[in-house]
Amino acid sequence: MAEKTALVTGADGGLGIHVTKALLDAGFLVTGLAPKIKKSDFDDPRFTALPARLDSLEAATRSADAVMTKFGKIDVLAHLVGGFAGGPSVAETDDTTFRRMFEMNVESAFHILRAVLPHMRKAGTGRIIAIGSRAAESPGAGVGAYSASKAALLSLVRTVAVENKDWGITANVILPGTIDTPANRQAMPKADITNWVQPAAIASLTVWLASDAATDVTGAAIPVYGRAT
Repeated sequence: MAEKTALVTGADGGLGIHVTKALLDAGFLVTGLAPKIKKSDFDDPRFTALPARLDSLEAATRSADAVMTKFGKIDVLAHLVGGFAGGPSVAETDDTTFRRMFEMNVESAFHILRAVLPHMRKAGTGRIIAIGSRAAESPGAGVGAYSASKAALLSLVRTVAVENKDWGITANVILPGTIDTPANRQAMPKADITNWVQPAAIASLTVWLASDAATDVTGAAIPVYGRAT
Protein backbone atom coordinates (compact mmCIF):
# COMPACT_ATOMS: atom_id res chain seq x y z
CA MET A 1 0.00 0.00 0.00
CA ALA A 2 2.90 2.37 0.71
CA GLU A 3 3.68 2.55 -3.00
CA LYS A 4 0.18 3.56 -4.08
CA THR A 5 -0.52 7.17 -4.99
CA ALA A 6 -3.68 9.19 -4.53
CA LEU A 7 -4.68 12.58 -5.92
CA VAL A 8 -7.24 14.30 -3.68
CA THR A 9 -8.95 17.39 -5.04
CA GLY A 10 -10.32 19.86 -2.50
CA ALA A 11 -7.90 18.33 -0.01
CA ASP A 12 -7.95 21.24 2.43
CA GLY A 13 -11.74 21.46 2.75
CA GLY A 14 -13.91 20.35 5.65
CA LEU A 15 -14.21 16.85 4.19
CA GLY A 16 -10.95 16.90 2.27
CA ILE A 17 -8.84 17.13 5.42
CA HIS A 18 -10.36 13.90 6.74
CA VAL A 19 -10.06 12.05 3.42
CA THR A 20 -6.45 13.12 2.97
CA LYS A 21 -5.49 12.06 6.49
CA ALA A 22 -7.28 8.74 6.11
CA LEU A 23 -5.44 7.95 2.88
CA LEU A 24 -2.13 8.95 4.45
CA ASP A 25 -2.87 6.73 7.45
CA ALA A 26 -3.62 3.88 5.04
CA GLY A 27 -0.15 4.25 3.55
CA PHE A 28 -0.86 6.16 0.36
CA LEU A 29 1.41 8.79 -1.12
CA VAL A 30 -1.10 11.64 -1.29
CA THR A 31 -1.07 14.73 -3.47
CA GLY A 32 -3.57 17.28 -2.23
CA LEU A 33 -4.93 19.73 -4.78
CA ALA A 34 -6.54 23.04 -3.80
CA PRO A 35 -5.97 26.69 -4.74
CA LYS A 36 -4.21 27.67 -1.50
CA ILE A 37 -3.02 24.34 -0.12
CA LYS A 38 0.42 24.15 1.54
CA LYS A 39 2.81 21.37 2.48
CA SER A 40 2.47 22.43 6.12
CA ASP A 41 -1.26 21.68 6.08
CA PHE A 42 -0.48 18.00 6.69
CA ASP A 43 2.33 16.83 8.93
CA ASP A 44 3.28 13.76 6.94
CA PRO A 45 6.30 13.21 4.67
CA ARG A 46 4.10 11.32 2.20
CA PHE A 47 1.98 14.41 1.54
CA THR A 48 2.57 16.69 -1.44
CA ALA A 49 0.77 20.00 -1.83
CA LEU A 50 -0.40 20.98 -5.32
CA PRO A 51 -1.80 24.54 -5.38
CA ALA A 52 -4.09 24.53 -8.41
CA ARG A 53 -7.62 24.98 -9.69
CA LEU A 54 -9.70 22.80 -12.00
CA ASP A 55 -11.35 25.59 -13.97
CA SER A 56 -10.03 24.36 -17.31
CA LEU A 57 -8.79 21.18 -18.96
CA GLU A 58 -5.37 22.78 -19.28
CA ALA A 59 -5.14 23.40 -15.53
CA ALA A 60 -6.28 19.87 -14.75
CA THR A 61 -3.79 18.41 -17.22
CA ARG A 62 -0.93 20.36 -15.65
CA SER A 63 -1.93 18.98 -12.26
CA ALA A 64 -2.13 15.38 -13.45
CA ASP A 65 1.19 15.76 -15.26
CA ALA A 66 2.80 17.10 -12.06
CA VAL A 67 1.71 13.99 -10.16
CA MET A 68 2.94 11.74 -12.96
CA THR A 69 6.30 13.52 -13.06
CA LYS A 70 6.83 13.01 -9.34
CA PHE A 71 5.36 9.53 -8.81
CA GLY A 72 4.99 8.00 -12.26
CA LYS A 73 1.38 6.97 -11.70
CA ILE A 74 -1.99 7.95 -10.29
CA ASP A 75 -3.60 4.95 -8.63
CA VAL A 76 -6.49 6.81 -7.02
CA LEU A 77 -8.43 9.97 -7.79
CA ALA A 78 -10.60 11.20 -4.93
CA HIS A 79 -12.55 14.14 -6.33
CA LEU A 80 -13.97 16.31 -3.57
CA VAL A 81 -14.14 19.71 -5.26
CA GLY A 82 -17.63 21.16 -5.26
CA GLY A 83 -19.89 23.88 -4.00
CA PHE A 84 -23.38 24.62 -2.73
CA ALA A 85 -25.97 27.29 -3.41
CA GLY A 86 -29.57 27.18 -2.28
CA GLY A 87 -32.58 29.20 -1.26
CA PRO A 88 -34.51 30.27 -4.36
CA SER A 89 -36.93 28.02 -6.18
CA VAL A 90 -36.13 26.97 -9.74
CA ALA A 91 -38.41 29.74 -11.01
CA GLU A 92 -36.37 32.27 -9.03
CA THR A 93 -32.87 30.89 -9.66
CA ASP A 94 -30.70 33.15 -11.79
CA ASP A 95 -28.46 32.00 -14.63
CA THR A 96 -25.28 32.92 -12.77
CA THR A 97 -26.08 30.61 -9.84
CA PHE A 98 -27.09 27.78 -12.15
CA ARG A 99 -23.88 28.06 -14.17
CA ARG A 100 -21.74 28.34 -11.03
CA MET A 101 -23.13 25.08 -9.65
CA PHE A 102 -22.33 23.25 -12.86
CA GLU A 103 -18.86 24.80 -13.05
CA MET A 104 -18.03 23.75 -9.49
CA ASN A 105 -19.75 20.38 -9.34
CA VAL A 106 -19.60 19.04 -12.91
CA GLU A 107 -17.00 20.85 -14.99
CA SER A 108 -14.27 20.45 -12.35
CA ALA A 109 -14.90 16.69 -12.38
CA PHE A 110 -15.02 16.60 -16.17
CA HIS A 111 -11.64 18.34 -16.40
CA ILE A 112 -9.79 16.18 -13.88
CA LEU A 113 -11.32 12.97 -15.25
CA ARG A 114 -10.14 13.83 -18.75
CA ALA A 115 -6.69 14.59 -17.37
CA VAL A 116 -6.31 11.48 -15.21
CA LEU A 117 -8.06 8.74 -17.20
CA PRO A 118 -5.42 8.44 -19.96
CA HIS A 119 -2.77 7.70 -17.32
CA MET A 120 -4.97 5.13 -15.58
CA ARG A 121 -5.82 3.48 -18.89
CA LYS A 122 -2.15 3.20 -19.76
CA ALA A 123 -1.47 1.62 -16.37
CA GLY A 124 -4.43 -0.74 -16.69
CA THR A 125 -5.75 0.09 -13.25
CA GLY A 126 -7.26 2.92 -11.24
CA ARG A 127 -9.79 3.91 -8.61
CA ILE A 128 -12.01 6.96 -8.99
CA ILE A 129 -14.15 8.14 -6.09
CA ALA A 130 -16.29 11.27 -6.35
CA ILE A 131 -18.28 12.99 -3.63
CA GLY A 132 -21.82 13.65 -4.77
CA SER A 133 -24.83 14.42 -2.64
CA ARG A 134 -28.05 12.86 -1.47
CA ALA A 135 -29.69 15.68 -3.43
CA ALA A 136 -28.57 13.99 -6.66
CA GLU A 137 -31.24 11.34 -6.15
CA SER A 138 -33.57 13.05 -3.65
CA PRO A 139 -33.80 16.73 -4.55
CA GLY A 140 -35.55 19.14 -2.22
CA ALA A 141 -37.13 22.54 -2.58
CA GLY A 142 -34.79 25.47 -2.95
CA VAL A 143 -31.76 23.55 -4.21
CA GLY A 144 -32.63 22.99 -7.85
CA ALA A 145 -29.36 24.13 -9.38
CA TYR A 146 -27.30 22.25 -6.82
CA SER A 147 -29.34 19.06 -7.16
CA ALA A 148 -29.19 19.17 -10.95
CA SER A 149 -25.42 19.60 -10.92
CA LYS A 150 -24.91 16.72 -8.49
CA ALA A 151 -27.21 14.52 -10.57
CA ALA A 152 -25.09 15.35 -13.61
CA LEU A 153 -21.94 14.46 -11.66
CA LEU A 154 -23.45 11.11 -10.73
CA SER A 155 -24.31 10.37 -14.35
CA LEU A 156 -20.84 11.44 -15.50
CA VAL A 157 -19.00 9.16 -13.08
CA ARG A 158 -21.30 6.23 -13.79
CA THR A 159 -20.58 6.69 -17.49
CA VAL A 160 -16.86 6.66 -16.73
CA ALA A 161 -17.36 3.38 -14.88
CA VAL A 162 -18.99 1.76 -17.91
CA GLU A 163 -16.47 3.15 -20.40
CA ASN A 164 -13.39 2.10 -18.44
CA LYS A 165 -14.20 -1.28 -16.90
CA ASP A 166 -12.08 -3.08 -19.50
CA TRP A 167 -9.07 -1.01 -18.38
CA GLY A 168 -9.32 -2.20 -14.78
CA ILE A 169 -10.64 1.17 -13.61
CA THR A 170 -13.48 1.54 -11.13
CA ALA A 171 -15.51 4.70 -10.62
CA ASN A 172 -17.99 5.26 -7.81
CA VAL A 173 -19.88 8.13 -6.21
CA ILE A 174 -20.54 8.63 -2.51
CA LEU A 175 -23.85 10.38 -1.80
CA PRO A 176 -23.71 11.94 1.67
CA GLY A 177 -26.40 13.81 3.49
CA THR A 178 -25.42 16.98 5.33
CA ILE A 179 -21.81 16.60 6.44
CA ASP A 180 -20.67 17.81 9.85
CA THR A 181 -18.10 20.38 8.74
CA PRO A 182 -17.19 23.78 10.23
CA ALA A 183 -18.69 25.52 7.19
CA ASN A 184 -22.03 23.72 7.55
CA ARG A 185 -22.17 24.43 11.28
CA GLN A 186 -21.59 28.11 10.59
CA ALA A 187 -24.20 28.19 7.83
CA MET A 188 -26.82 26.32 9.89
CA PRO A 189 -26.17 27.21 13.55
CA LYS A 190 -29.62 26.06 14.73
CA ALA A 191 -29.60 22.68 12.96
CA ASP A 192 -29.69 19.36 14.78
CA ILE A 193 -26.19 18.15 14.03
CA THR A 194 -26.82 14.74 15.58
CA ASN A 195 -28.39 13.75 12.25
CA TRP A 196 -25.42 14.89 10.19
CA VAL A 197 -22.85 12.62 8.58
CA GLN A 198 -19.42 12.50 10.18
CA PRO A 199 -16.55 13.22 7.74
CA ALA A 200 -14.59 10.28 9.16
CA ALA A 201 -17.27 7.87 7.93
CA ILE A 202 -16.96 9.19 4.38
CA ALA A 203 -13.17 9.12 4.62
CA SER A 204 -13.19 5.47 5.70
CA LEU A 205 -15.46 4.54 2.82
CA THR A 206 -13.20 6.42 0.41
CA VAL A 207 -10.18 4.45 1.61
CA TRP A 208 -12.06 1.18 1.15
CA LEU A 209 -13.19 2.12 -2.37
CA ALA A 210 -9.55 2.95 -3.14
CA SER A 211 -8.38 -0.46 -1.97
CA ASP A 212 -7.99 -3.78 -3.75
CA ALA A 213 -10.95 -5.08 -1.76
CA ALA A 214 -13.26 -2.86 -3.85
CA THR A 215 -12.16 -4.25 -7.21
CA ASP A 216 -15.66 -5.51 -8.03
CA VAL A 217 -17.47 -2.32 -7.04
CA THR A 218 -17.95 0.15 -9.87
CA GLY A 219 -20.70 2.44 -11.09
CA ALA A 220 -22.17 2.52 -7.59
CA ALA A 221 -24.00 5.43 -5.97
CA ILE A 222 -23.46 4.80 -2.28
CA PRO A 223 -25.80 6.54 0.18
CA VAL A 224 -24.28 7.86 3.40
CA TYR A 225 -27.19 9.65 5.05
CA GLY A 226 -26.31 9.39 8.72
CA ARG A 227 -29.36 9.34 10.96
CA ALA A 228 -31.41 11.55 8.68
CA THR A 229 -34.47 9.92 7.13
